[in-house]
Amino acid sequence: MKKITKKTVDNFRQWLIAEEKSQATTDKYTVDVRAFITFLNGENITKEKLLKYKGMLIKNYAPASVNSVIASINCFLKFLGLQSMKVKSLKIQKRIFTDKERELSKEEYKGLLRAAEKKKNKRIFHLMQTICATGIRVSEVKYITVDAVKAGKVQIDCKGKMRVVMIPGKLCKALEKYAKSRKIEKGPIFVTKNGNPMDRSNIWHDMKKLC
Repeated sequence: MKKITKKTVDNFRQWLIAEEKSQATTDKYTVDVRAFITFLNGENITKEKLLKYKGMLIKNYAPASVNSVIASINCFLKFLGLQSMKVKSLKIQKRIFTDKERELSKEEYKGLLRAAEKKKNKRIFHLMQTICATGIRVSEVKYITVDAVKAGKVQIDCKGKMRVVMIPGKLCKALEKYAKSRKIEKGPIFVTKNGNPMDRSNIWHDMKKLC
């Protein structure tokens, strides 16, 4: 547990320079540490405070940005001799492509879309487009929210591992139009009649009927 002051940060900056860190790295680490100090609001550094700050970062920034700030703070902790209090970075999954045997063929995919159009089932029509265009899992459909569509990307947290998936521009426009037609202004776009996010059971039921 240790309290930090402006002088501490100044000394940290000089230490970075002595460690031959680049100008950009030195500036970034200093800015990140100053933001952390503001968060502390005069209180001492504790593991609890560090984890709380990490949680705040996760809610407001992309995983890569969170890890970047954590790197700055961990370097600062090393400077203070508080290595035991270092915070773990987020685990970011790399995109893994499925085997061809498990993929739908282009014709099968188009056939399902035609069937959805014929049955005038816009929800399953846009849902299939979303899953195929982004590669997300069925269980991750709940992360496709109004805000995610507006941002053009979705942040997915799966068992503590976080990743960001981009949503194609054309799909974003289609989903925005769909959400507007269903009067969905916030939260998940794909919901049941009761307004609850669609789960694996709902989706497979609709898919089975479509097939």
